[in-house]
Amino acid sequence: MLMTSFSVVADRLKDMASVAGVRSNQLIGYGLVVGLDGTGDKAPFTNQTFRNLMNKFGITIPAGTDPSLKNVAAVTVNADLPAFAKPGQNIDVTVSSIGNAKSLRGGTLLMTPLKGADGKVYAVSQGSLLVGGFGAEGADGSRISVNIPVVGRIPNGASVERSAPNAFHQGDTLTFNLHQPDFTTARRVTETINDLLGPHTASAVDATSIRVRAPRDASSRVGFLSILENLQVDPGEGAAKIVVNSRTGTIVVGANVKVLPAAVTHGNLVVTISENVGVSQPNAFGEGQTVVVPQSEVDAEQEPARMFKFGPAVTLNEIVQAVNRVGAAPGDIMAVLEALKQAGALKAELIVI
Repeated sequence: MLMTSFSVVADRLKDMASVAGVRSNQLIGYGLVVGLDGTGDKAPFTNQTFRNLMNKFGITIPAGTDPSLKNVAAVTVNADLPAFAKPGQNIDVTVSSIGNAKSLRGGTLLMTPLKGADGKVYAVSQGSLLVGGFGAEGADGSRISVNIPVVGRIPNGASVERSAPNAFHQGDTLTFNLHQPDFTTARRVTETINDLLGPHTASAVDATSIRVRAPRDASSRVGFLSILENLQVDPGEGAAKIVVNSRTGTIVVGANVKVLPAAVTHGNLVVTISENVGVSQPNAFGEGQTVVVPQSEVDAEQEPARMFKFGPAVTLNEIVQAVNRVGAAPGDIMAVLEALKQAGALKAELIVI
C-alpha cells in the first residue's frame, strides 16, 4: 500500500499548537469491584483488601479464615483529569482487573480515591461498570472470549474533588508550543500575531515555542487567547520523509521527496524443495528386504525482474507512477527504497516503524 502526504495550508493556531501549562493530568487508584456472578479473582491481595474494607465498617473476619471470594475482584482505576476541571464535575474512568478474575461484567466499583503523581486525591470514583466483552467456559475446560471482559468503563464515574494547579493566570506572557517543531512555522506564527496585535507582541523562542505578551486580568486573558487560537497560519513544509510500516506494508511518501537519476531492477528467486517417499522391493527370486527410499526434488525459479528508471529531479508524482506501472508489491517497494537510500539517490529520511 503506497500513500502520499501533502502539506495542509492555513491551519488554525489551536490545531497547530497548545498553550504551555494547559494540560490534562493522569489519575490512578486501587479498589474493589463487587457483585460479580462468580467471576471474581482468588488473589491474596484481594482477600487482604476485603478484610481491610470490612474492618472500616467494624466487621472483623476471624484470623485464618479464608473468605473464598467469588464475586469480588481487585482492580486499578485510571482517569484523565482535564485542564481547568473544577470540584463537582464528573470525568470518565477505566477499570481493569489486576488479579485472575474471569470477567467484570455486572460488577460495581466501590468508592475509590484517585490520586495524581503528587500523591494527592483529585477525584473519587464509584459506580456500575460497562463491559464490552464477555466469555464462556465449558465443563471440559474449553473457553471462548469476545473482546476483553476484564476491562470496563464508568461514564462520568468519578467526581472531581480538587482542581489541578496550572500556570495559565500567572505572569505577563503566554507560550504556544507547536505540535510539530519547525523553525519556519514558528516564524510565521510570530509574524501573524504581530501583524494583528502590533510589533513585538510575539517572539519565537525556538522551533517549538512562541512567547506572546498577554493581559494579566483573567477575563481579558481568556478573550485574548480566544482571538489568537483562531488565527489562520500557513505551516512550513515538512522535511522530506518516507515512513515504512514493515508489519502492514504501508508506505507513506512525503510531498518533498526527490530521487536523483537512477535505474532500479528487482526480482525474486523462488526455491522449492519437495520430499517424496518411494518403496524399493527386491525381485521375485532375489534376496533382500523391502525398504523406504526418500526422494527429494529441488526446483529454483527466477521471477522476471521488474525494472524502472528515474530521471533527473524526479517528483513524488513520478515516483508513484513508476511504482504503479510495474505493479510492485509493498515488500518490493521497501527493498527498492532502501537500495536507493544506500546509493545516495533518495533525498529523504527513510523511517521504518
